[in-house]
Amino acid sequence: MTTLSAFDLALIVLYVLGVTAWGTWLGRRQKDSKDYFLADRAMPWWVVCFSIIATETSVLTFISVPGTAYTSDLWMVQLTAGYLLGRIAVAVILLPSYFRGELATAYALLERRFGALARRFASIIFLVTRALASSIRLFAIAIPIHLIAGIPYWQAIVLTGLCTLTYTYFGGLRAVVYVDVLQMVIYLSGAIAALVVLLQLVPGGWAGIVAAAEPAAKLRILHLGGGFRDGPWILTGLVGGAFLAMASHGVDHLIVQRLLASPNLREARKALIGSGVFIIAQFTLFLVLGVALFAYYQGRSFATPDEIFPTFILEGLPAGISGLVIAGIFSCAMSSEASAINSLASALTLDLYGPLSGRSGDQSHMFRMGKVFTLFFGIVLIVGAICFQFLQQGTPVVLIALNIASFTYGGLLGGFLLGVLSRRADQMDAIIAMSTALVVMTTVWAAQQFNFLPKLVDGLWFSLIGSFITVAVGMVSASLRGSRGLRPMTSQG
Repeated sequence: MTTLSAFDLALIVLYVLGVTAWGTWLGRRQKDSKDYFLADRAMPWWVVCFSIIATETSVLTFISVPGTAYTSDLWMVQLTAGYLLGRIAVAVILLPSYFRGELATAYALLERRFGALARRFASIIFLVTRALASSIRLFAIAIPIHLIAGIPYWQAIVLTGLCTLTYTYFGGLRAVVYVDVLQMVIYLSGAIAALVVLLQLVPGGWAGIVAAAEPAAKLRILHLGGGFRDGPWILTGLVGGAFLAMASHGVDHLIVQRLLASPNLREARKALIGSGVFIIAQFTLFLVLGVALFAYYQGRSFATPDEIFPTFILEGLPAGISGLVIAGIFSCAMSSEASAINSLASALTLDLYGPLSGRSGDQSHMFRMGKVFTLFFGIVLIVGAICFQFLQQGTPVVLIALNIASFTYGGLLGGFLLGVLSRRADQMDAIIAMSTALVVMTTVWAAQQFNFLPKLVDGLWFSLIGSFITVAVGMVSASLRGSRGLRPMTSQG
C-alpha cells in the first residue's frame, strides 16, 4: 500500500491541531446558555449557510457520491433539485413559526402548539436517533482514514472525536459554525484539487473524460422512467428528496439550531435557500469527480464503490495534494461530529433538563450544564463508535444506525405538519400519530432491508409516507376523541 509522505502527515496534523485551537479560542467570551447554544442569535446568514452545508456533508458523502457516479451516472443531481424545493418549503411554511418568540430548539415549537409532553417526546426521538446515527458515522469516518493513513480504527475514532469535542466543549455553537466554514473550504479545495489532477492525468483532459464517459452513459442526469422502488427515478429525487429535505432541514435540531442562530427570519431564509443552491453545485462537483475517476481507471472494478476515491488519493495524487484531500476528509468528519455533539447537548439541556429541573431561568446554571452534557455526548459518540467497530458492516445494528433518520424523519415532520394543518388535534393526538408513523416506517424499512418483503418503495420516500401517516392518524384521532385542539402553528402570535 502506498504510504503518505512526511509533508502530507505534517499538513494533516497541523490542520487538525490548528482547527482545534482556533475553535477553542472562539469561545473565550461566552456568557450564558443562549450564547453557548445559539451564538447569541448573531450569526451572519452566509456563515449559517456554509455551516449548514458543512454539517450535512459527511465523510460518507465525500467518499460515496463520487463512487455513485463511477458505478452509475449523474442521477443524484435530480435529488439535489428536490433538496432545494424542500428547503424552500421549510422557509415558507415552518421558519416563520420558529421566529415568533424566543424558541431555543426545534421542538419548542411543538410545545407552543401541543404542549410540553409533545416537545419532550420529539426531543427524545431526536436524542436517541442522532446519538446512534452519529456514533456509527464516527466509526464510518475511521474507515477511509484507516485505509489512507494506515492507523487503527480506534485511533482514528479517538483522534477525530477528542479534537472535535475539545473545540465544541470550549467554543459552543459559535466555534462549531465558524469552524464549519473553514472546513467546508478545506474539503471543497481538496475535491477541486483532485479533479484538477485528474484532468492532467486522463489523456485529453476534459475531452478525454467525456469520451470515456459518454459510451457508458455516465453523463446522464434525467431518469424519466422508473417507479417508487427506484432511487434514480426523477419523481423520487424531486418529491421524495423534497420531503426528506423538509424533515432534515425543518425539524431536525441539528440544522434548525443553526437557523435559530440567525438574527431574524429574513437572514435565516437566505441561509437555508442559499444552502440549497450551493448543495446542487457541491454534489455536481463530487459527481463529476466520480466520472473523471471512471475515465482514469477505465471502468476498473473495485470491491466497493467507497474504495474508489480513497484508492486514488493514495495512488494518484502527488504529495501535498494528498494531505489536502485527507484534511478535507477530517474536515467533513469533524464538522458532522461537532454539530451532532452541540445539538444533542442543546436538546437535552433546553428541552428536558431545564424544564424538568425547574432551572430554565438560571442562565449561568444552564450554561454549566450545557457544557457538562456536551462532554457527555462527546464521550458517548466516541465510545459508541469504538463499539461499532466490533460489529461486521451489514449487521442489523449497523444498518439500523446508518438508516435510522430515514424512518424516523417522517414521524417528526408529520408532527409539525399536523400542527400546521389541523385545528382540532391536541397533544395526545400528536403523540399517537408520531408513534404510529415511527412504528409503521420502522417495520416497513426492516421488512425491506432484511428481505421479509420485496422492496416496495425507495427509502427516499419514507419522509413523505411517514408524514402522511402522522397527519392522517392525528386527524382521525382528533375526530374520534373529540379533541378541541389549539390554533395551527402558522397563526400563533
